[in-house]
Amino acid sequence: MEQGYTGTTIEAIAEEAGVAVSTVYAVFGSKRGILRAIREAWHERSHIRKVAYGSPGNAGPEQRLEQLAQATRQQWETGSEVIAIYNGAAHADPQAAAEVEQALQGRRKGLETFTRSIEPRLRSGLRVGRASAILQALCMPEIFDELVRRSGWTEEDYQEWLAGILKRELLGSENQKRAASD
Repeated sequence: MEQGYTGTTIEAIAEEAGVAVSTVYAVFGSKRGILRAIREAWHERSHIRKVAYGSPGNAGPEQRLEQLAQATRQQWETGSEVIAIYNGAAHADPQAAAEVEQALQGRRKGLETFTRSIEPRLRSGLRVGRASAILQALCMPEIFDELVRRSGWTEEDYQEWLAGILKRELLGSENQKRAASD
């Protein structure tokens, strides 16, 4: 974050970590390898992949959307630095740019998989592709940044808003009425 992707050398990383340069190369292979490790740790902390690809268990669509809102909040709470590092790397390194695009495609796939898991309860007339696009748009980090970092919302406000709007947009009122009577 301090020196940017191009300004940070493997030597500086090794020195900061208190290890030999050869150790950094042996563990990560390259700066892009370090970025991948950072991204993986970030996803583990947020549980976003577990929610997107995981089995719903006993959770209904409403609860699944609440879980997704929570994981999205956790992802963006801890991810602004990761996003900034990756954006800097993408500008400087075509291979890092390709990894960013691959990560974004993986995110789209994950949200589409999630959408398919609630497909039977999508509001009338809403197809999976459109529902997935709505989900993708509403869960973007820019929305979190605008509401929380710029407009003063709390993270809890954002999570509650996101869960509510996802339920309204994807499930509609007929599903919410059905859930309330279940």
